[in-house]
Amino acid sequence: MSKNINLISSDGHSLSAYFSATTKQTKGSVIVLHAIFGRTQHMANICDKWATAGYNAIAPALYDRIKPDLVFNYDKRGQKLGRNSYTKLDEKHIFLDINAAINHFKPNNKIIISGFCTGGTWTWVAAAKLNFYASINFYGSHILSKMELTPRCPTILHYGDKDLVVPIDAVEKIKTTFPQFNVHVYPEAGHAFFNPEQNTYNKLAAELAWKRSIKFLDKLSPQK
Repeated sequence: MSKNINLISSDGHSLSAYFSATTKQTKGSVIVLHAIFGRTQHMANICDKWATAGYNAIAPALYDRIKPDLVFNYDKRGQKLGRNSYTKLDEKHIFLDINAAINHFKPNNKIIISGFCTGGTWTWVAAAKLNFYASINFYGSHILSKMELTPRCPTILHYGDKDLVVPIDAVEKIKTTFPQFNVHVYPEAGHAFFNPEQNTYNKLAAELAWKRSIKFLDKLSPQK
């Protein structure tokens, strides 16, 4: 269902994005921020998954600021190249590209920000500094270093207890510091447990995290 589209940021930068439009009555719109490996096929599948659930979804290619269509393999070399690329991004330009995605949705109602790994970190920052209906965070990798920020919208976070990128003690600190948010920990799940393209995929954890995310959003919607 997803298709490639182009977005134009307010500084004139052109970036590509996956976009999936729901065929159901629209519940809202979701911006999906990718992990260090770039805008992989997994991001297109995530957009399709949101569309099936009744949401329009868009996944901007944040690495287009560096080089168009920059995607890395799920291996140690890919991790290294991805980390190097991630550090080249700054808040100003990330927000310009997020706003380009926001502007794509018309009308701009019930816009949700979601992200994975480093995209989860940017989701946390964006939810604290921009206006969103909700944020859904999958194993945000650097939130511990962003604890001075607090999302201004209802927030749910998903982590695995075997995550080698975000140790369980860091997750517990996030959970303790922000008791107002839903922080879920999944037994025997590692980092990237939601991604079937990676060897740390955990089907049971992924399915439960998705169900919880949908239920979380359903509870935010006004009763009819």
